[in-house]
Amino acid sequence: MFKALVLDEADGKVSAALKQLDDTALPQGDVTVAVKYSTINYKDGMIVSGLGRLVRSYPHVPGIDFSGVVESSGHPGFAPGDEVVLTGWRVGETHWGGFSQKARVKGDWLVKLPQGLTCKRAMAIGTAGFTAMLAVNALERHGITPDSGEVLVTGAAGGVGSVAVAVLAKLGYRVVASTGRASTHAYLRELGAAEILDRAVFSEGNKKPLDAERWAGCVDSVGGTTLTTVLSQMKYRGSVAAVGLAGGNSLNGTVLPFLLRGVNLLGIDSVMCPMNERKDAWERLTRDLPMDKLDAMTSEAGLADLPELAGAILRGEVQGRKVIDVNR
Repeated sequence: MFKALVLDEADGKVSAALKQLDDTALPQGDVTVAVKYSTINYKDGMIVSGLGRLVRSYPHVPGIDFSGVVESSGHPGFAPGDEVVLTGWRVGETHWGGFSQKARVKGDWLVKLPQGLTCKRAMAIGTAGFTAMLAVNALERHGITPDSGEVLVTGAAGGVGSVAVAVLAKLGYRVVASTGRASTHAYLRELGAAEILDRAVFSEGNKKPLDAERWAGCVDSVGGTTLTTVLSQMKYRGSVAAVGLAGGNSLNGTVLPFLLRGVNLLGIDSVMCPMNERKDAWERLTRDLPMDKLDAMTSEAGLADLPELAGAILRGEVQGRKVIDVNR
C-alpha cells in the first residue's frame, strides 16, 4: 500500500483527499518509481483546484514532477536503485503523477539524476527551474551574453523567476527583477538581482508601440500586458523567452518590435522538450545554479498541505520553490 493525493470529480466539482492505494491502481508503464519528493507548480495549482479542464479522467493523482528511486524496471535504460527525475510529458495531467509515494511511467520520460544532484534538490528545481534553464539556453542560442546588456526577469519571486535570477546572476548578467511583492525585495537581491522594479511598471501597459530600448533579454513568466510592454522596450535584436501566463494569455501589441528592431519572441515548452535538451539542461543546472541559493529559496511541505498550497500558488503567495516530501 502507498499514500497518494487523489482527485475525484462529482457534479462538475473536483475534490482532493489523501488515500491509501495498492500497486494494482497504478497506470501502465515500464518503470515503477518509489517517489521521494515532488513539488508544486502553477499548473499543479490549477489541476488540484479543478481549473482549466487539464484533467479529463477521474480518479486522478496529480503532480507534474517527481524524483525518486527506481523500484522495478522493464526499460533497458533503468535498473532498480537508479535515482531519477521526471518533469513534463503531461504526467500529472493525462497520466498519474508525483503527488504519491509511488509512480509508474514510461522509462522514455525519465532522466537519471546528474552526479552531485540529490532527489530533494532536483525537486527544488522541478519544472520551474528546468524551464528557467531552457529559457537561459534559448537566450544564449540567440546571441545574448552578459556584454549584451541588462536582462529582465518578470514574476521574479516565483519558481521560474527565482531560478532564472540566480542562474543569470551567476553567469555574469546584470539582472533586473520585476515583482509586485515588496516583501520579496531582500530575497531577490540575495539571489543576485541588481535592481528591482514594481510589476505595475509593466502590467499597467504602454501605449507606445516602441519605447526606449533597455533590455537585451528577458525571461517572462507573466504574459499578457506585461509581455506586450516588455517587447516594446527590447534592444535591437534582443530576445524574450516566454515561459508563462500568470498575467494572462493574450498578446495585444504590434509587430513593430519584430520588424524594426529584429526582436525575437522565443516560446519555451518544457512539457514535450526533446530528451537531448532535457539532459543538457539538467547538467547545466548542476553547474550554473548555485546550490546555496537554491537551498535558500526552498521550503518543504507534505502531501496533506497540497490543497492549501494549490490556492496559494494561484494567488501568487508562494515564494521561491516548495518541495513536497511525499513520505512526510
